[in-house]
Amino acid sequence: MKKIIKGTALLAACVTATALTGCADAGGGESGGSANLDIATLTLPQSLDPADATGSALPFFQAVYDTLIKREPDGRYSPMLATKWEYSADRTELKLTLRDDVKFDDGSPFDAAAVKANMERFAKGTGASAKTLADVKSIEVVDKTHVTLHLAQPNPAMLYYLSDAAGLMANPADFTKPGNPLKTKPDGTGPYDLDSKRTAIGTKWVYTRASDYWGAKLPYNELTFHYFNNETAVVNGLKTGQLNTALLQAADQQSRIESDPKVKTTKQEFDFQGLLLFDRDGKIAPALGDARVRQALNYAIDRKTMLDKLRQGRGQITDQIFGTQTAAYDQRFDSYYPHDPAKARELLKQAGYADGFSLKLPRITAIVPDALAASLQSDLQAIGVKVTWDVIDPSQVQKIYTDRKYPAMVMNIGQSPNDWVAIGGLVLPGVGNMFGTTDATVQGLLPKIQKASPEEAKTDLKALNEHLVKEAWFVPFYRMTYLHVSDGSVKVTPQAGMAVPSVYNYAPAK
Repeated sequence: MKKIIKGTALLAACVTATALTGCADAGGGESGGSANLDIATLTLPQSLDPADATGSALPFFQAVYDTLIKREPDGRYSPMLATKWEYSADRTELKLTLRDDVKFDDGSPFDAAAVKANMERFAKGTGASAKTLADVKSIEVVDKTHVTLHLAQPNPAMLYYLSDAAGLMANPADFTKPGNPLKTKPDGTGPYDLDSKRTAIGTKWVYTRASDYWGAKLPYNELTFHYFNNETAVVNGLKTGQLNTALLQAADQQSRIESDPKVKTTKQEFDFQGLLLFDRDGKIAPALGDARVRQALNYAIDRKTMLDKLRQGRGQITDQIFGTQTAAYDQRFDSYYPHDPAKARELLKQAGYADGFSLKLPRITAIVPDALAASLQSDLQAIGVKVTWDVIDPSQVQKIYTDRKYPAMVMNIGQSPNDWVAIGGLVLPGVGNMFGTTDATVQGLLPKIQKASPEEAKTDLKALNEHLVKEAWFVPFYRMTYLHVSDGSVKVTPQAGMAVPSVYNYAPAK
């Protein structure tokens, strides 16, 4: 199960498409074959310590660390290091049964004590996903193969989190070593080892098959992740046979690669793009405290034209934050607010803003390029709302949340198949609801949803979605179509809950 880097030298590697040509052999790929798989990524992991794992960086960790529970491509859960799980009747205890035949490389067993050590370390860490274990009050080691999570309150997303970053299991023997070796020397029980001699942290990560892996073999002997900072270089790599597969988000790059007859493509709608209205109580932008104003903003947006012009029609307009795989999703709310500037102006007039108002918004150009900025500005100007943009460096994003100086922000938000993940990210007080907006309807529905089984919660989830749409808590624009591309040698299966596929979702094309 050894995941430890085999050497200390980190090789200089290639980032641009031009440089990539010189890296063909270094990538270990056999273009068109099934022995090695070269994957392009725009994600740069903070480290390989599972305490830092989050979001689109998860595949870097899945290669070397198993999770307690596996999340299948369609979102179902299946056994991994935990073979069974069961909630108590009040859903505040989660009992896990663990495999008894898995060891870390130093011979120490993977057991209940390792689970407790990992989860407690993860929750106390500073990683972006640490908060996902906030409801875990204590972890009880029952015996070597049984552990019980005691929750402060029911959390309908707990199984999801155990199939995600919070469920990654590392060797606890590394936790007390000086210098935190896990940042560059992963030590888990996963299907691959990191080959440090061919890895250049920051540009290229090479993983080779773990010879004594306890689980089923994955199809490839090697996985190599190549980091890029732009999709033009990724498409060049795919076209020249240097890469086997990638996820493309930009519409122009998607259309560019689709003209290549040898590529295989699979579409996936994951992120929605829209205006997150933080200040629904009108603390710094009083107009937003009136639901009629928020509804007016929704009526003002010409979503279809925006989607057609900005993304070549690649996506689906929507007025809801819940994704199509959730229980809360309701197709009616993909078109609840038709483009109707006259109705928007009337709502503003009723709310006392007949002359409009000003709205200062932060702008990260990677998310809000010139065309989107101009389109949104034009649509809102048409109803008398004057938008001014403050260009923000991506490194300053955190300040938006800590300073709370902006009433709203255009963002791309992933749509989880788990309703409670969406609620935790956008409805409960936190980063997505940083002013802590709530009301009687939300306060009435959330506890019922929280305590119910997924089946029992369906009616209340739909009621919550309807309330959020009609009260215009958000101004979603559209779900964006992403394109999974391979050079023709790889079948890629999209992963529910992730924009990028899990490492288990690649197979040789037949």
